[in-house]
Amino acid sequence: MSPKSRLYTLVKAWKNKPFQEVRDACGAPWLGITSQALEEHQSWSKRQAISHEPIFNFKGTKLTGSIFRPLMTTSDMQLLRLFMEGLDTISYWYRSGRFIPGILPVPTHAIASSAYIDAMSDLILNSRLPVGLIALGVPSLPDSDITKACKEGLLRMRRLGVLLHFMNFSGGAQQLQWISEMQVEGIHIDMSKLRDKTLSDSVITKLKKSPYSSTQIYASNVSLVKDLENASALQADHCYGGLMMSPISRHQMLQINDSRIAKAIFSLHPHPQPNQNGDK
Repeated sequence: MSPKSRLYTLVKAWKNKPFQEVRDACGAPWLGITSQALEEHQSWSKRQAISHEPIFNFKGTKLTGSIFRPLMTTSDMQLLRLFMEGLDTISYWYRSGRFIPGILPVPTHAIASSAYIDAMSDLILNSRLPVGLIALGVPSLPDSDITKACKEGLLRMRRLGVLLHFMNFSGGAQQLQWISEMQVEGIHIDMSKLRDKTLSDSVITKLKKSPYSSTQIYASNVSLVKDLENASALQADHCYGGLMMSPISRHQMLQINDSRIAKAIFSLHPHPQPNQNGDK
């Protein structure tokens, strides 16, 4: 049989093959798309999820990090998968030439589990990311029965070069003691707590004194112009929230231009307007 006739036979067999419809998880037909192409499309769609909340310096002139929000509400069954997805995103930014630190929130009971810590350690080591790009977000103080195990888990993370952030600081004495003992790199303060006067000025003063002075302060949930004023009084190092920028996809994060960020944020404050001739 000649090569041409073989090609004709293959084409004819493909043409006469019964059509098999491929459907997605919702049951909608994907006409003409192979299962492999469908998996690639779903994987691409998942990577474009609006999952990353940008963090900026207080002046809004620089993108300083990101929080991977799905980890804040995940179940134990999805924790490691989402943790791996967060690491993959940080690697994606790093390979694209952007040094964007990522905060990966993990519940305290998982930090106290040696099995979870073993798995996360393997994922971090396999990512081969440089020190300073991965931060572990601790949502709250651990319960008394897991305090020791949680500290051991955090120390293991620190030995891998992972930074530690306390995500929901409310000013309690135990929190201050814990922050001092663990020497966390970042404290996150919800600006609505300052708005409601639930965080005293004395606590804010303590934060700016040793041994907390080396810890960076993150103003979270910045949604009003008043929140920016409170963040300024707090001498916050970083800000994030709806007023700064809503959560975006990992690809959109790469498109952020620092100069455009500053222009957008500073437009919230009074500034000289040029006249019709373009002069100040």
